[in-house]
Amino acid sequence: MFKKILVPLDGSELAAKILPKVEELAKLCGAQVTLASVGASATNLAAIASPEIFQQAAEQDKRLGQRYLETTASDLQEKGLTVNWAFLEGVPAQAIINYAVENAVDLIALATHGKGEVGWVMGSTAEKILSHASVPVLLLRVIEYKPPLLKEEFFLGA
Repeated sequence: MFKKILVPLDGSELAAKILPKVEELAKLCGAQVTLASVGASATNLAAIASPEIFQQAAEQDKRLGQRYLETTASDLQEKGLTVNWAFLEGVPAQAIINYAVENAVDLIALATHGKGEVGWVMGSTAEKILSHASVPVLLLRVIEYKPPLLKEEFFLGA
C-alpha cells in the first residue's frame, strides 16, 4: 500500500505524537520512513535583518534539526524500521510538498493541533499540506479537547 512515508517534524512533543502511528503503519506496509524537518534558509532570514546574525541562526537551527532527526531516526531503526531523514530549507509546507513530489512519497503523515479555543481548526502548515499535496495526507489530531463544564459541574465546583 504505502512504500514511502514522509513524516514532517518540528522538534516538538506534539509533532512527535504521530510517530507511534507511523511506526505501526510502516511495519504493516513494510514502508520506508523519512523524517523531515524544515528550517528557514539564511537567504530568507537575511532579508529581515543583518545577514551575519541570520546566517548564524540558520546554521544553529540546521545543526539542532539534524541532531533531532538523527536521534529520532535511530530510535525508530532500533524498532526495526527502515528510516532516513532530510533537513529541508524554506517555507515548511512548500518544502514538504516539494520533497514528497521529488522523492515519490506515497503518504505524508503529521500531527496537528487546534488554534486557540477552537480545537477544530488545523494549523496553517498542516492545512496547506492537506490542501496542496498531490499524495495522501494522514493527519493525527493530538490536542486534548476539554469540553465546557456542565451547569451542575460549574456551580458545584466539580
